[in-house]
Amino acid sequence: MRPMNDAKAHWWFATTAFVILAGLLIQVLVVIDVEEGFFDTAAGRVFNVFCFFTVQSNVIVALTSMLLALDLDRSSTVFKTFRLTGVVAIAITGVVYHSVLAGLQELTGWGLVADQALHTVSPIMAVVGWLVFGPRGLTSARIVWLSVIFPICWFVFTLVRGEIVGFYPYPFVDVADIGYLRVLVNAVLVAVLYIGVAAGAQVLDRRLGRSRVTSTSGS
Repeated sequence: MRPMNDAKAHWWFATTAFVILAGLLIQVLVVIDVEEGFFDTAAGRVFNVFCFFTVQSNVIVALTSMLLALDLDRSSTVFKTFRLTGVVAIAITGVVYHSVLAGLQELTGWGLVADQALHTVSPIMAVVGWLVFGPRGLTSARIVWLSVIFPICWFVFTLVRGEIVGFYPYPFVDVADIGYLRVLVNAVLVAVLYIGVAAGAQVLDRRLGRSRVTSTSGS
């Protein structure tokens, strides 16, 4: 039974990584061909793609998924941190996008394909993969707090870059439009959400781990 589950896990993680990489490639090709917008060079537009929280979250999920597809036995602190970071960040990305950001622009063609891959398919596959295949036992209070490093770094980078180039990737961090006070309030709200989801994942991971041990012992 275990080898079959392992085979399914390898397949799931490999497929997750493939979907994300395909979505990223399509998104890059789309922005290269778009001549209007804030950035007037292809290089500037491509770099800007990878400054979005959504895209960086997808990159983390893709990398950790590829590593799991190659070997499920991963236990380093660095991997544990990025694994939890990716799952939590992409889950929040999916929820926030579909509840707040989805209607801000109308997409068609390959742009819509990339959008759905990175905002819908990826979050679903990442969360389902974590729930079903784990691996279990990779979370702890320490890992939860370490996982917060990524969103903090992204937030600081976004504000500094925004001051330099004048571009902010999301309305809720647009200092030029809503001011620093509102942006900081938004950041606190998102931080509370992130920590809550990460802590919830830690609790759920323990419960799923115990139930799996129990079912294995029973069989």
